[in-house]
Amino acid sequence: MGSLCFLDEPLHYPVARRDESVVDDYHGVKIADPYRWLEDPDAEEVKEFVEEQVKLTESVLEKCETREKLREKITKLYDHPRYGAPFKRGDKYFYFHNTGLQAHSVLYVQDSLNGEPEVLLDPNALSEDGTVSLSSLSVSEDAKYLAYGLSASGSDWVTINVMRVEDKKVETDALSWVKFSSISWTHDGKGFFYCRYPAPKEGENVDAGTETNSNLYQEVYYHFLGSDQSEDILCWRDPENPKYRFRASVTHDGKYVLLYIKNSGPVNKFYYCDLSELPNGLVGLKGKNALLPFIKFIDEFDAFYDAIANDDTLFTFRTNKDAPKYKLIRVDLKEPTVWIDVLQEAEKDVLESACAVNGNQMIVSYLSDVKYVLQTRELKSGSFLHQLPIGIGTVNGISARRTDNVVFIGFTSFLTPGIIYQCNLETEVPNMKIFREIVVPGFDRSEFHVDQVFVPSKDGTKIPVFIVTRNNILLDGSHPCLLYGYGGFNYSITPSFSVGRIVLIRHLGAVFCIANIRGGGEYGEEWHKAGSLAKKQNCFDDFISATEYLISSGYTQPRKLCIEGGSNGGLLVGACINQRPDLFGCALAHVGVMDMLRYHKFTIGHAWTSDYGCSDKEEEFYWLIKYSPLHNIRRPWEQHPDLPSQYPSTMLLTADHDDRVVPLHSLKLLATMQYVLCTSLERSPQTNPIIGRIECKAGHGAGRPTQKLIDENVDRYGFMAKMLDASWID
Repeated sequence: MGSLCFLDEPLHYPVARRDESVVDDYHGVKIADPYRWLEDPDAEEVKEFVEEQVKLTESVLEKCETREKLREKITKLYDHPRYGAPFKRGDKYFYFHNTGLQAHSVLYVQDSLNGEPEVLLDPNALSEDGTVSLSSLSVSEDAKYLAYGLSASGSDWVTINVMRVEDKKVETDALSWVKFSSISWTHDGKGFFYCRYPAPKEGENVDAGTETNSNLYQEVYYHFLGSDQSEDILCWRDPENPKYRFRASVTHDGKYVLLYIKNSGPVNKFYYCDLSELPNGLVGLKGKNALLPFIKFIDEFDAFYDAIANDDTLFTFRTNKDAPKYKLIRVDLKEPTVWIDVLQEAEKDVLESACAVNGNQMIVSYLSDVKYVLQTRELKSGSFLHQLPIGIGTVNGISARRTDNVVFIGFTSFLTPGIIYQCNLETEVPNMKIFREIVVPGFDRSEFHVDQVFVPSKDGTKIPVFIVTRNNILLDGSHPCLLYGYGGFNYSITPSFSVGRIVLIRHLGAVFCIANIRGGGEYGEEWHKAGSLAKKQNCFDDFISATEYLISSGYTQPRKLCIEGGSNGGLLVGACINQRPDLFGCALAHVGVMDMLRYHKFTIGHAWTSDYGCSDKEEEFYWLIKYSPLHNIRRPWEQHPDLPSQYPSTMLLTADHDDRVVPLHSLKLLATMQYVLCTSLERSPQTNPIIGRIECKAGHGAGRPTQKLIDENVDRYGFMAKMLDASWID
């Protein structure tokens, strides 16, 4: 049996209109879509639906007794100083700092590491409610200017502004309709490259963040400081391939601008332009309708390529070309057919990153069974120099450039809130010392235990699972358990510190677990492909196998077990509760991709077809229809009349300004689940609540102010505690 509901009385679900006339024909298969109307975020009927769901959710959360205790403890633990690793430009250092409960971290500047820090940019002053956030930034080579992108309400849309570092004066430059863009300065400090989309046509929805239109026809521009956006130089476009996305990056020597072209998946094309060969520089292109003369060096989507260093025309790339766990290669732009391996693919470990430092050295990071290993190596030969001493956990940033001999390394783990190491490479053996350590008052790491096990999946593949508990717990099946997963897009879920999860383990006696299922990047491109396209079911099998292990090993039992995931992980949760509703007591699905037949039609959804496939193609439609959360909701009591099962208590979380995975996914799934399981029957056996937490003025997750993060932690974990009947431990 799944979960037991601990609410006093049955819920009264709002009745959402069903339009049975909306039926699509997919390759001869008729599929009804009765809640298609929920796809229009501007419709009054949709706003009313959202309001009714918010009221329903509030009525459930009011009965979750641990919420106030959670709020008190989580707020108290959040209130600690946090720092980002410093980075150097010109003769200045820049870093982020949050005193504790500030909505956003503040950007500081100092003349030396020991100099007096000054506030350069405080995002908290940009909006009263903290919903304007800093999403990107770039400091010019001479450290005279800061270009920075601002996002409102968590939207992916960004406006780029420019500030003079010396006197903090904000210039008149303002660049709009920027999305999925880096900012890269030319070394003369006259301007920068960025990417934008065409402005909406008259009559189109222009409330950035709530629109659902596909993002098409991205273009690369160069902006001269002090000029109007209308005068920016169009550097690259590809109208024949409207789904392509670009990244323009200036090399460390300032000579080249590199163009990375993406369509879908972890592969890209690579073009370059020698800026020194432009007769009159970029200024000479002003007012001319000519693109930059890029040379097409890699012009097919056969692998991933990222330039990590160059000496004039001699480039070093990190790539997965013929190396699913990645390697470093070197090629001379003048001899494009001669590729030399600098650092060969490792047998087991994944080459996560390589950073050129100290002239002719590099710091490389490997992922070894989901734990980071750091090494210094020679840049030219790839030969091993030293292993850098870090704990078992995650390197979440290496801050250095090729000319720097001092490197800053950010580190975190389940029981390490954060350490910034300062590594001096001038000495024969690198000198590693702690530059800053983040301390959380009231947190004692010695109370906790971290384990990693390898669980066989349905087909025998070993799946790594991290398990974090209080010390010396009895494996008697009595503990609440939270299992988290993702499994997509070559993205690895590695150990990190979380205040909310620590509170669950400490005060609710919970077991916290991460299952590193296939589809992610934990073991390279083969691991990713083993959970993609026709093999997507492996992700769900892996997650279900991890669940069964936790139950059979005595950590928990089905009615005490909650699963959680966000975005592609929200899809994971949605698919698993459809396939095995009996295994879970509670489910938390954040901003999930839930309508697998139509996801590619909205905002940037078309970029995900490399992982999922697309319903426009017959073979791929048949993959998708088998697991699409929206299309596979069944009444377990009808399928298995002899088993008293129902769906677990479920909370679908979304936000009105999520323009990555648009809210319609969660809204349509919510309406469908409530209809099929709760409202279409006189006396439904579904007593576990099915609710949605729909946040206003928030997006896919990035840029949320601290208070919103705390509120969401309190709501979702308060709901989980109530549904799993977890009692508070002081």
